[in-house]
Amino acid sequence: MRKLALFSVACTFFLFASFAFAQQADAAFGFGTLTSPGTTTCGIATCIIPEKGGLYTNVSGDVVFPKRVGFNVEAAWRTSQGNYPAQGPYRPILVDFNALYQPKLSKKVGLDLLAGIGLETTRFYGFQPTFSCTQLNACYTSSHHFLVDIGGGIRYYVWGHVFVRPEARFYHINNNTADFSSNNVLRVGASIGYTIGPD
Repeated sequence: MRKLALFSVACTFFLFASFAFAQQADAAFGFGTLTSPGTTTCGIATCIIPEKGGLYTNVSGDVVFPKRVGFNVEAAWRTSQGNYPAQGPYRPILVDFNALYQPKLSKKVGLDLLAGIGLETTRFYGFQPTFSCTQLNACYTSSHHFLVDIGGGIRYYVWGHVFVRPEARFYHINNNTADFSSNNVLRVGASIGYTIGPD
């Protein structure tokens, strides 16, 4: 988790430092869900399940430069814990840093096209309490995996600088089959956001 926090802080610093040279910046907040191929397979003592379902909350920010290119930082996490058979509650967290292309289609409509790298951390909460759990409130174990992602959204300005964006992200998560039934995950949803900069 410390590496994830350091990565997030570095990306945020880079985002704000670059704002001085940017044409615009955007911040967005939204919800969606995950889907992936595969089915639940259970053995005598363990199960492997597909990484799908549940409500995911996401936050994102981006900086766009004069040629409509820039970068994006995004995090999405399962809002409530899921139930993993034979292991107990779990929560995936996806964090990614992306190159961004943001062409305008009209005054009110534009695209967000992005691709990048990141990290998935899955927290598993179903194990016996230990000293670190009861005294430090760290009652989970974590599984970390590198990912690459690609995705996009259609941005529509509903009022001034406020936009809504239906969106989709495809993640290829390295060694995700250690925890789930597939390395490939799709997140679909929508965000509402605000643009700082010219119309």
